[in-house]
Amino acid sequence: MHVVHDGPRTASPLVLIHGSGASGASWGPVVEALAGRHRVIRVDLPGCGRSPAAAAYDVPHQARRVAELLDDLGLRDVPVVGHSSGGWVATSLAEQRHDLVGSLVLISTATSLDALQPQPFILRALLAPPFGPLLWPRRSDAMIRRGIGATMVRPVEIPDDVVADLKNTTYRTFRKVLRCNGAYVSERSTPDRLADLDVPVLVLFGAADPRYYPATARRYDAVPNTRLEMLPGVGHMPMLEAPELTSELLLGFTVAAADTPTP
Repeated sequence: MHVVHDGPRTASPLVLIHGSGASGASWGPVVEALAGRHRVIRVDLPGCGRSPAAAAYDVPHQARRVAELLDDLGLRDVPVVGHSSGGWVATSLAEQRHDLVGSLVLISTATSLDALQPQPFILRALLAPPFGPLLWPRRSDAMIRRGIGATMVRPVEIPDDVVADLKNTTYRTFRKVLRCNGAYVSERSTPDRLADLDVPVLVLFGAADPRYYPATARRYDAVPNTRLEMLPGVGHMPMLEAPELTSELLLGFTVAAADTPTP
């Protein structure tokens, strides 16, 4: 996988996992603040951004790829942050390799498929047949920005590298990723999976998320050792829409989790 390291190599590590079809570039606005305290490790999952295509895209397989990376780096007990479907990859990583994950942060991660709202036309056109296979290869920068913007609640400047990396993801790969993500959360909901994990969890969810019904995030309240923060006036992309607040909450949680004695 393509990996980007930010911050001092001697600092405590922090892994960031992007959502479907995106890349590590989507974390850009929060990296500077996080790298002031952490060794930030941003991955491009298989077939996304600058990582090559893979033979399989199921969530447990993607999690194993992240586990291989952490093993190669000799890291253990790491805070792992996932945005949207990246939260499912982070959860699967904790399910498979509890030794690697010290705490979890899920940002805009759906509890289940019934949390999905009716999607704006631009997203339906880009993501689904019959228009998707035709439009996807012809996406302009402006069209990509419109698609990302449809997941937010106010105009936000979208970094050029986010757009460029999204162009590298093929339509076929994106559809495979979506199907595999759906299979993972259909098998068992995110709160049910978290309930079996003995790790501290922070959930950040935009109170105005247009992609997933914000009210469904309250299902996380029933999960032990889990704290839910609803972000007012924020949609599906807190890293882009509210980078200062997102960074502050992430740093506060990672410090507190690191100071919590292991049972």
